[in-house]
Amino acid sequence: MASAGTARGSGNRFGLQVVIGMAVGLALGLAARSLGPAASGEPNGLALALSLVGSSFVQLLKALVPPLVLAAIIASIGRLRDLNNAARLAGQTLLWFAITALLAVSIGIALGLVLRPGANTGASLAQAAAPHTVGSWLDFIKGLIPANFLGIVASTEVDNGTAKTTIGFNILQLVVIGLALGFAALRSGEAGDAVLRGAGVVLTVVRRLLGWVVRLAPLGSAGLIGNAVVNYGWGTLLGIGQFAVALYIGLGLVVFGVYPLLLRAHGLAPLRFFAKAWPAIELAFVSRSSIAALPVAEAVTVERLGVPPAYAAFAVPVAATTKMDGCAAVYPALSAIFIAQFYHIALVPTDYLLIVLVSVLGSAATAGVTGATVMLTLTLSTLGLPLEGVGLLLAIDPILDMGRTAVNVTGQMLVPLIVARREGLLDQALYNAPSRGDLSLAP
Repeated sequence: MASAGTARGSGNRFGLQVVIGMAVGLALGLAARSLGPAASGEPNGLALALSLVGSSFVQLLKALVPPLVLAAIIASIGRLRDLNNAARLAGQTLLWFAITALLAVSIGIALGLVLRPGANTGASLAQAAAPHTVGSWLDFIKGLIPANFLGIVASTEVDNGTAKTTIGFNILQLVVIGLALGFAALRSGEAGDAVLRGAGVVLTVVRRLLGWVVRLAPLGSAGLIGNAVVNYGWGTLLGIGQFAVALYIGLGLVVFGVYPLLLRAHGLAPLRFFAKAWPAIELAFVSRSSIAALPVAEAVTVERLGVPPAYAAFAVPVAATTKMDGCAAVYPALSAIFIAQFYHIALVPTDYLLIVLVSVLGSAATAGVTGATVMLTLTLSTLGLPLEGVGLLLAIDPILDMGRTAVNVTGQMLVPLIVARREGLLDQALYNAPSRGDLSLAP
């Protein structure tokens, strides 16, 4: 990779800056909450400032998602030409996506049965409410078919009698469009080569832009953490505190239990992996978006973990949109059991098998975007559980989503590493070498 477009301080300095930003945000959030609302009843100036800083950082990341995904997928198809065993690598990648998802969803189910967070919750039925966004298998299948060339979608919600229409992008459709364009370019001779080169050029420019935004992560983390404290405080956790604790236990078991065992089974030192992957994990935790962390995750995978660039250029972008051990495995499994226990609905063995099936096959429904409501409602719909139960969890979803996304991105780097190791492609010397301070964000 070229050195253009670096994320300065992506090593220890970047991590320290993010931690400091989170600590500052926590302190400012507590201060803003203690001040209370302004005389007009509106949030005080400090609370508004934290909200503006946090939302602006997320908005900048979201603005770069469509061109980043489209260019990354098309360029990754071009990189596959450099691999002699591309089909085998793609198959192995998908297989390990499924294996790790199976292990993660099993942990979610086990914790739900052992800790029984839904039976011991302090939440009330008044907190239950159906979500605005509901996932179903039909919607998921229909969502694979692009509605237009850019995957643009519009949605309308009614709040207090006022209809609000928002425009966004369907990331899953962008992935389908990118795959179609990439494979079509491979079959189009010189004209197709120009398209693939053009996608690489666009990707370089977008990654430079994203590199600038990534440098704002410490500031953005302060705003996001501070705003979360202002809006939710510590008291909000009390009602469903056992669920939050159970979820983070499950996420911790996946990241610090399952993943290290898989690394050791393949002769790789777990501490080395986490030390090198930490910048991408931190960014995922703060931004709550696998797509936002994609360039840093790919740079880590290639420059620090030793995965070949041609393979990583394919595996990491695909993983960022379909590999979700946090959002699509641990969380929906534990949440479904929590909601069943809350409503005193007994689950039978076939229900647990359905949870596993949905988690392994339906993770692409989350499509790398912030939040996992679609995946959760897809699971609940499959099991026939009340969708109103989602309202119990939405109040603290941003807090939960930080951990979920960090697990997602960790797995998105782990699988290409394991596959590269199994196929004899891994640069073992680079994996064992000390980390460099900077990461390239250009291909």
